[in-house]
Amino acid sequence: MIGYVTVGTQDLNRAAAFYDALLGELGASRMMEGERLIAWTAGPKSPGFCVALPFDGQPASAGNGTMVAFAVNSPAEVEALHAKALGLGATDEGAPGPRSDGAFYCAYFRDLDGNKFNAFCMGS
Repeated sequence: MIGYVTVGTQDLNRAAAFYDALLGELGASRMMEGERLIAWTAGPKSPGFCVALPFDGQPASAGNGTMVAFAVNSPAEVEALHAKALGLGATDEGAPGPRSDGAFYCAYFRDLDGNKFNAFCMGS
């Protein structure tokens, strides 16, 4: 259902380095880039992720209540992606662990521009 998601950045080069390293952990690589944006995907039939300088010229801002979730296959992958993000300068928004009835295992972080993310898997 989701084709791609875009978040804003203040610094495209800094964001590119962060996401090249982070999304590489998910097997994703750049699929498109231009002066104002870069997009990654894990394959031609997989959803994409894009980071962009806002086209209206205004500063990028993180949406209140907005979050992008990256699906992974295991709790170990949740933990690895969360650790990778923090190692790249992201801030912790919730340590890895089970949530709800334990069927949802996840971790939360914010990127260098304050955008909120979740790494999750179903089952633990």
